Amino acid sequence: MDKHQQQFKKMTETPIPKLVVTLAIPMIISMLVSAVYNLADTFFVSKLGTSASGAVGVVFSLMAVIQAVGFMLGMGAGAQISRLLGQKKNDQANVVAINGLVASLIFGVLMMLIGIKYNEPILMLLGSTDTILPHAQAYASYIFYAAPFMAGSFLLNNILRAQGKAKFAMVGITVGGLLNIGLDPLFIFVFDMGTGGAALATAISQTIGFFVLLVPFLRDKTEVKLSLKYFSIKPIVLLRIMKNGLPSFIRQGFASAATVLLNRQASLYGDSAIAGMSIVLRIVMFIFVIMLGFGQGYQPVVGYNYGAKIYDRVKQAFVFSLKVGMAIMAFFAIIGFITAPYIMAFFLPDDPLVIEIGSLAFRAQCIAMLFMPFSTIANMTFQSIGKSWTATFLSSLRQGIFFLPLIILLPSYIGLAGVQFTQAISDFLTFLVCVPFVAVFFKKLKKRELYEPKDEVQLEALPE
Repeated sequence: MDKHQQQFKKMTETPIPKLVVTLAIPMIISMLVSAVYNLADTFFVSKLGTSASGAVGVVFSLMAVIQAVGFMLGMGAGAQISRLLGQKKNDQANVVAINGLVASLIFGVLMMLIGIKYNEPILMLLGSTDTILPHAQAYASYIFYAAPFMAGSFLLNNILRAQGKAKFAMVGITVGGLLNIGLDPLFIFVFDMGTGGAALATAISQTIGFFVLLVPFLRDKTEVKLSLKYFSIKPIVLLRIMKNGLPSFIRQGFASAATVLLNRQASLYGDSAIAGMSIVLRIVMFIFVIMLGFGQGYQPVVGYNYGAKIYDRVKQAFVFSLKVGMAIMAFFAIIGFITAPYIMAFFLPDDPLVIEIGSLAFRAQCIAMLFMPFSTIANMTFQSIGKSWTATFLSSLRQGIFFLPLIILLPSYIGLAGVQFTQAISDFLTFLVCVPFVAVFFKKLKKRELYEPKDEVQLEALPE
């Protein structure tokens, strides 16, 4: 049995709890490391003052733009690769992989050139104030230079996950994250680079992380090959990647737009409001990445088994992942609700207004955490099985269809509380909409399991 058959057997026959957990643990570790170095930036920069902390929130929305395209190409390629490997179409998976990598690097270069030329107007558009702008410019300048490697890292990470090679993905992200945490205090305080030092640490760690993620491909440790002989200039290849990744682009794109509007609405109440909401955003993301990492371990299991038409395992994986996700988020929701003021004070102990604003917003988010696992697993399911339009719609709910109108309307009626409560309300509404979509999907899946012979797998065609 060759390595391709061994991997197929592993993904379609290993007991679901063991398989999902085995793939999820490396992703949770890598996602946590990423979140820790985001929090490290926030923590170290907060020592430079409230305006500097606000700058991290402003540039966070800029990084979300890079993430939006990076995740679109990465998860679009990854979801397609999982199904193709489940259908034993390895050459077509190679076509998807190399085209996704080339596209991500080209996007990163364009982002770098545009960002360097239009630095100030971009940052003002993202919600910077005059006092925050100098810090934001110092931070953003290095981020623009690292854009190609950041976008490429998202692509490589997702391709590794799609093959069930989560440990390789973990190593790449963890190396970059730990390096960033170590370089932050060195550049900010020892070299006295201020806010720019935090950004330089991020840029260096992202660049090194990219090359670490590339190593498994160069050493022939993966199912998928990154070879230019598989590169195709046919637009249909890239269009299919983008279609499969559209839910991720919408989700990340709306996240960026939501952060911009959140900053702009919070700016009406001063730098303390921007800093407070920025800290809450990072803390919630730190908690949510555990759920996200678990979901990323779940995705290739669904993709492989749906491609192989083993529908019972698809349902098992959904139910198991939802139960674990609910337990994880409930635990952190309870802890976070109780300790909210202390957590906020850890970042900016000398600004009581930041603590007050952030504590209320964080507690509202803790309540909403209970509804996030269902919405997350539902969205990942539809994306993994190729239901791109359904996944795109669901991914647009949380920080798009619900959040954007609410962040504009609620502050007009309830003031600052509208800024603090908008995300929590959006999470609850998203959960309500996802429920019927999931119910209909599993009803149809049960019919397919009964009436669709397994030996009539319809292979997903790509141009040779």
